[in-house]
Amino acid sequence: MDGDKPSGRDSVDRNVSRRTFVKAAGGAGVAMGLAGCYGDGGDSDGTTVSIGMGTTSIDNVKDRMPELLHENGVDDDITIDWNEQEEASGAQRDQYLQLLQAEEGNPDLMMVDNGWANILINRGLLENVTETLSDDVVSTIEDEYFGPFSDTVRGQNGDLYGVPLFPDFATMMYNKEYAREAGYTDEDFETWSTEPMTWSEWADLVQEITEASDAEYGFTTQWDIYVGTSCCTWNEVMTSFGGAYFGGRENLFGPVGDRPITIDEPEVIEGLRMMYTFATDEEDEITHDDYPVGLADPDIIQYTENSALSPFLQGEAAFHRNWPYALIEAEGDDYEALPEGAGSIGSMPIPYAVERGEGNQPGTGGSNSAQGGWHVALNPYTDNTDAAVQVMEAMTEEDFMLGMMEAQGWLPPKPSMFESETATDPEQVGVVGNHMDTLRVVGQNAMPRPSTSVWSTQSTTIAEQVNRAVAGEKTPEAAAADLQSAIEDIEESA
Repeated sequence: MDGDKPSGRDSVDRNVSRRTFVKAAGGAGVAMGLAGCYGDGGDSDGTTVSIGMGTTSIDNVKDRMPELLHENGVDDDITIDWNEQEEASGAQRDQYLQLLQAEEGNPDLMMVDNGWANILINRGLLENVTETLSDDVVSTIEDEYFGPFSDTVRGQNGDLYGVPLFPDFATMMYNKEYAREAGYTDEDFETWSTEPMTWSEWADLVQEITEASDAEYGFTTQWDIYVGTSCCTWNEVMTSFGGAYFGGRENLFGPVGDRPITIDEPEVIEGLRMMYTFATDEEDEITHDDYPVGLADPDIIQYTENSALSPFLQGEAAFHRNWPYALIEAEGDDYEALPEGAGSIGSMPIPYAVERGEGNQPGTGGSNSAQGGWHVALNPYTDNTDAAVQVMEAMTEEDFMLGMMEAQGWLPPKPSMFESETATDPEQVGVVGNHMDTLRVVGQNAMPRPSTSVWSTQSTTIAEQVNRAVAGEKTPEAAAADLQSAIEDIEESA
């Protein structure tokens, strides 16, 4: 993600444990400063491959990742070294830009955010790995990985400029105990886990569960003025209504200044009206007749990831939209207000307004999740290409992916693995194993952010306007019109 919060997560909230935040940060994008290097203690007479990532991620993976790499094909005389980068994703991107433009050969490999990998690709700063990796590995990525995720590290020529490492997908999580109080059972939970609801169906369900339980609010989500709203929560809502910033998926990555701007459209206005209806406390001329008023915690307009999670952890909200780290947090720690035990928290795909393929903009409609995650890219100026390629190819082995899932909670980039016996066993991979069915569904319908050289400016402008609309500071119509004009100006001046 652009900006200072890579997956939109704010600083660690006092109600979210540091242990789980650190683990989740590696799993969904809190990135990785040229502060120094330290290795895995291998043979100093061999080749050393340095991997650039943030200090937090290094602390999390330094013990297990080298073992897994060597177990999956990396020669024993290759030492894995860690090159510390900035923690904030946007700062890390800027640091890589400086290093690569100066033709520095260290680090050999770089963890790159799916939200800005294409910026490095479009400037010719990453090695074309379609030409470097073995044909078998390239075919595996092309044929077996999540397509939308792999596309975020692909050049305009269709080639890959990195190896997809781990994706991140959002779900709608809920308190099963509250749902049981409304009369729902495990059979319902199983259905909800893979069969998306319409926003109208979901809203009625949330209202029913809230009224039957001790929940104060139906749900919480993230709607502050920050990149997480523009890239993710609002993007999910807009796409589910059949809307898009730039006329659909094909224009997500440009060309800037030569693509349609499709914001001042009925489907965008309808999505904003729904969110305003959820957040306001009484009906008025703006509220949407198809949805109940006051379903959301009114503070969503100030919430980012952790602040939105806290009311759910405290039992105040029945439902909550977030990344998989929140599932790990809710089930992995003792919260007095939450039901105890594995499988006590449910998850479901994000609801939708129009059927997939029936949106006004191409490639929209249906349930979708914002696309998060990280890739590993090859520095074109490295002196250790052969060894670095060994490391990248080892990362495509399923045993490596399962090992990192168990050690770090990283989701595998291959949808078929979401159904494997190991990946679905919480005893082996932790809490996230309870939610692999849902994550597989949402992973196949992920929507990347429109990351280009102007996205940082555009994302702030978008977040400001949609925040004001949901806060009731301006009508959805005015917000959409003003946003259309502002994005047009940014595109024209680029």
